[in-house]
Amino acid sequence: MTALGKIFRTTAFKLALAFLALSAAGAGLVLSIVGMEVFTLVDEESKQTIAAEADGLAEQYAQGGIRRLGYVIEQRTREPGSSIYLLTNYAGETLAGNIERLPPGVLDKPGFIETPYETADDSTLDRRALARIFVLPGGFRLLVGHDLRDRARIAHVMVRALEISLVCLAALGALGALFVARRVLRRIDAMSNASRAIMAGDLTERLPVSGSGDELDRLAENLNDMLARIGELMVGLREVSDNIAHDLRTPLTRLRNHAEAALRLEGDARAYRAALERTIEESDGLIRVFNALLMIARAESGADRSALSDFDVGEAAHGVVELYEPAAEEAGAKLKADIEPGLIVRGNRELLGQSIANLLDNALKYGAPAPILALAPPTAPSEEARPAAPTTEVELVVRRAGEMVEIVVADHGPGIDPADRARVFERFVRLEGARSRPGSGLGLSLAAAVAHLHGGAVRLEDNQPGLRVVISLPARPAALGEPLEKAPAANAAALS
Repeated sequence: MTALGKIFRTTAFKLALAFLALSAAGAGLVLSIVGMEVFTLVDEESKQTIAAEADGLAEQYAQGGIRRLGYVIEQRTREPGSSIYLLTNYAGETLAGNIERLPPGVLDKPGFIETPYETADDSTLDRRALARIFVLPGGFRLLVGHDLRDRARIAHVMVRALEISLVCLAALGALGALFVARRVLRRIDAMSNASRAIMAGDLTERLPVSGSGDELDRLAENLNDMLARIGELMVGLREVSDNIAHDLRTPLTRLRNHAEAALRLEGDARAYRAALERTIEESDGLIRVFNALLMIARAESGADRSALSDFDVGEAAHGVVELYEPAAEEAGAKLKADIEPGLIVRGNRELLGQSIANLLDNALKYGAPAPILALAPPTAPSEEARPAAPTTEVELVVRRAGEMVEIVVADHGPGIDPADRARVFERFVRLEGARSRPGSGLGLSLAAAVAHLHGGAVRLEDNQPGLRVVISLPARPAALGEPLEKAPAANAAALS
C-alpha cells in the first residue's frame, strides 16, 4: 500500500472528512437562514413601498376618480425606475400602466401576490414582482407592484458566496485532513515499531511520547506504565526461578541424603523413625517455602484485589499476638502489644495477618540475644548456680498516622545495616548473621508484596538498638452500621 493510500485509510483522515462534511452542511444551513431573513426583509420593504404608493393613488382617486387615477399612473410610469402599475376596467382592458401581460386570474385575487409579468419594452419571461391588487367601484382593478430583481440579485450573490465558501472549505479541509492524518500516522507508526520491538522480546523498549499531552500521549504513558509493570513481573519471575534453582538445591539435597541414609539402615526401628522425621521436617520446610512464594506471587500480581474487604486491622493483630505469645515465652522474650482500636483498612486479612506473623517471628528469632537462642548444655546447672538469662523485648504497635495506618514491629537485636536494608526485600536474601538460623529469607519479601497490594509500603528503621519494621497502609473510615470482616487469625507457619 502506498503512503498516500495509508493516509486515506487512517481514522484521522476519515474523521477530518466527516468534520468537513458537517462544517459544509453547517455553513450551508447558516447561509440559507441568512438568505431567508434577507428575502423576508426585502419583501417587507417592498410591501411598505407599495402601501405608500397605494395611499398616494387613493388620494388621487378620491380627488378626481378613475380619470384622475389613470392620468397619475401614466405620469408615474414615465419616470425612471418607476414601480409597476396597471389599471383595468370591468372587462379587463388596460386603461393605464406599464404592464403588458400578466398570468390569467391574477387581477381576481385582491391583496398581496407574487407574480411574473411582462412590460411593453421588455418581454423577459422570468421577471417577477410583488404586487397588491385593489378592487375599485364599478369593477375597476388596480395593481401596484415592485420588481423583485434586487431580491434575485441578492439570491445570486448568496448562492455564489456559498459555492465559493464550500470550495474553499473543501480545499482547506482536505489539506488539514492530510496534515492531521500524516502527523497521526507518523506517531502511530512509531508506536507500532516500538510494539514490534517489544513483541520481539525487548521489554526495555517504550512507546514514544511527544510531550503534547494529547490522547495519544496519555495512551502511550499508560501503556509504558503497563510495560514497566510487566517488566518488573518478568524480572521477579526470573529472580524467583534463579532463586529456586540455587536456594532450594541444598534442602532438596539434604532430603535426598536423608532418604539414602534411611536405605542404608539395617533393622533399627528407632533409626528409621528418626530418618523419616528428618525427611518430613525437610519436606515441611520446602512446602513452607513454596507456600511463601505462592503468596508473594499472588500479592505482587494483584490477583487478590477482588477479595479485598474492610476489616479492623487491630483485631487481626490481636489474633497474631495471641498466637505468638507462647512462642515468645518459650524463647524467653517479652511480647508487648500497643494496638489502637477501630483502625479500618481495606485488604486481605489472611495475607496481612501472615505478614505480621512473619515480622514477629523474625523479631523473636533475630532480635533476641544469643544466650537465649543457644541450646541448653547436656548437664544443666542447679537453679541456684544458673545465671539469669537476659530478656529480650519485642513490641507490636498498631496506630493511626495521618491518613495511614502503621503496623510497627520492633526488637532490640543486632538490627540491619542501612546498606543492606534495600537488599533484604529480595527473595531468599539472608544476611551473614542469619545464615546459621532457620528460615528461607522470604518474610520481608512477602511483607513488601502485601503492602504493595494494599497500596502501602514497608520501611526499615533503626530502633537504637535493634530493628523497627513499619508497614504503612491507607486507612478507611468505618461507616455506621457497616459490617466488618471478622475471621480468626491465620494459623500459618512463619516463612522467614
